[in-house]
Amino acid sequence: MTRDADTVLPRDWWKSAVVYQIYPRSFADSNGDGVGDLRGIIARLEYLQALGVDVIWLSPVYRSPMDDGGYDISDYEDVDPIFGTSADLERLLEQAHARGIKILMDLVVNHTSDEHAWFAQSRASRDSATADWYIWRDPRPGRIGGEPGAEPTNWGSFFSGSAWQWEPARGQYYLHLFSAKQPDLNWENPQVRAAVYAMMNRWLDRGVDGFRMDVINLISKRAYVDAPVPPGGQFGSAFHEVACGPRLLEWLQEMHAAVFAQRPAGLLTVGEMPGVSVEHARDYTAADQQALDMVFQFEHVDLDSGPGGKWDLQPLRLSALKDSLGRWQAGLADRGWNSLYWDNHDQPRAVSRFGSDAPAYLAASAKALTTVLHLHRGTPYLYQGEELGMTNFPFAGIADFVDLESVNHYAEAVAAGQDPQRILAALRRKGRDNARTPMQWDASEHAGFTTGTPWLAVNPNYPHINAADQVQDPDSVFAHTQAVIALRHTLPVVAHGDFTMLLPQDERVYAFERALGEDRILVVGNLSGDAAVPAPVPEAAQWAAAPVLLASGGKNSGASEPALDCPIILGPWECRVLRRQA
Repeated sequence: MTRDADTVLPRDWWKSAVVYQIYPRSFADSNGDGVGDLRGIIARLEYLQALGVDVIWLSPVYRSPMDDGGYDISDYEDVDPIFGTSADLERLLEQAHARGIKILMDLVVNHTSDEHAWFAQSRASRDSATADWYIWRDPRPGRIGGEPGAEPTNWGSFFSGSAWQWEPARGQYYLHLFSAKQPDLNWENPQVRAAVYAMMNRWLDRGVDGFRMDVINLISKRAYVDAPVPPGGQFGSAFHEVACGPRLLEWLQEMHAAVFAQRPAGLLTVGEMPGVSVEHARDYTAADQQALDMVFQFEHVDLDSGPGGKWDLQPLRLSALKDSLGRWQAGLADRGWNSLYWDNHDQPRAVSRFGSDAPAYLAASAKALTTVLHLHRGTPYLYQGEELGMTNFPFAGIADFVDLESVNHYAEAVAAGQDPQRILAALRRKGRDNARTPMQWDASEHAGFTTGTPWLAVNPNYPHINAADQVQDPDSVFAHTQAVIALRHTLPVVAHGDFTMLLPQDERVYAFERALGEDRILVVGNLSGDAAVPAPVPEAAQWAAAPVLLASGGKNSGASEPALDCPIILGPWECRVLRRQA
């Protein structure tokens, strides 16, 4: 049974909103130093307003040594000079709010930088004020600290190497699930939690509208025990012991009570949670639990990973993608809320991964991916340049990569005897640098991103894929994205309607229905380069006669072939949105 438009309870604003992520280093450079900054973002707010987005998720602009692109924070309450000043950030808040755009800050509190004052004290002495603010352990019994094999467990870092770093001053190891310059905070210590909540409150007092919480489901660890080592591997995976631990929900609820409960409703909280299950997400995002508004799950972006992990490339089947996203739609239908994304700063470009970046199909596939994703039930997230169909970068060799994860993996894998060319193929396909190349504003030198030398090379296809061209073109990816966003803003069925996946086993057609009371829409797309693809959805004849709200894609030379005997025939990467009353 579908929901009735008259009985739907009032929704929070973010259920009909679209969020746009900005990776500041790569968005817009105002001073010619080659690094994007806050003033550059301010200068582009009119562009974002025209696109129609409601929220900017701002990747970290805090003080940082930039070992991990700003996700290693040395001061949570100051702006790093490469991005500008605190006054610049205040101006961004003012200018964005004046345009009806909210600002979501990135909150990175599983770990800090090793240059944070908290850690400097903690590593100096076991008697310091913050001695127990991080996760310290003695060497393995019978072993000498600092020697190979003396680490407290055999855990590997997500960024290669051991997850433990020896600190001679304390005579102990500290845990770093990521870089050695990103020590994990000890959330079991109530002083740590109180300091984090106080910092969050001060940011809300400054006018931010909420937080996207980086790997927040890793804060509650289970046991510090050895993990199985995969064949040919050197380290065990800590993931089972650190993901969605036993106190996570308790601490999220404590955070809500300390930071959000006494403030006006409408602040947004989003938790990044690798490995989270649908069942856990239901609890973390249900309104009555008072924890988070939504989570980022990783299931659909891991479907092209094999048993060996992220760099073990596997083909992606459309039926597997539908099964995953459909399961999340069903699982959170009556409790909780979905976030919807293809791209972000940690993922390769969607059009190169899920679509086709061949020139003949690039625009059509980018439009199809946007249409399909945004018309699911949940809050959509756009990553900078996704609205233009920006693609992966043509990396020539390892020297072209700068991201710590990619560089470390290449060095470790080559040292282990793996084929360098196979490693490079995986990095080209899924490396994080793909997402971090500068925004392509126009066809001038460096794509209009900077007047200096960009910190990371601009994709050479910028003369053909850039914002200046697309904002003037009513048939562009940008214009289509505008139209899709407008549907979410204007049609309650998009924000609040029920979701029904159709044709789940079809390897070319992605189709689903949304329904709210008597209002129904059908989204049907050919996510392939094949021509004359039939879409045999239920009630196909009635849908074929329904008004078209939005359409995109290639022309279909075989669309009139009677032998296909199907009322809906789609061309290459063609997508349609149809609407009718039940």
